[in-house]
Amino acid sequence: MFRILLAEDDTSMREYLARALTRVGYDVSAVGCGTEAMPLLEVGRFDLLLTDIVMPEMDGIELAQKAAVIDPAIRVMFITGFAAVALQSGRTAPEAKLLSKPFHLKDLVAEVDRIFQTEDQHGRL
Repeated sequence: MFRILLAEDDTSMREYLARALTRVGYDVSAVGCGTEAMPLLEVGRFDLLLTDIVMPEMDGIELAQKAAVIDPAIRVMFITGFAAVALQSGRTAPEAKLLSKPFHLKDLVAEVDRIFQTEDQHGRL
């Protein structure tokens, strides 16, 4: 079972996404910000970091950068309504997928599935 770390500061969105991804078979750990995600990354292995970009305390780009240092094999997907602004700020993010809000749940699940299918095809797991 693939493990996903979900970092989303909007409580209702976080609960909705976690529930939906769990329903389709993923093991999801959900936190409200990047600083809550760091201890989990340090003690456990996750296949995917699914994170909002704009969050208090530590934004998603910084979280993704730190996650890549801890586990260079982790995949990253950003979910955000502020993608253009955040990514034009000149900061670099690890290679990542980007899904702009609002999105349909089926699109999110399809993108997550695609990430893991690509890994399987290249024998990275």
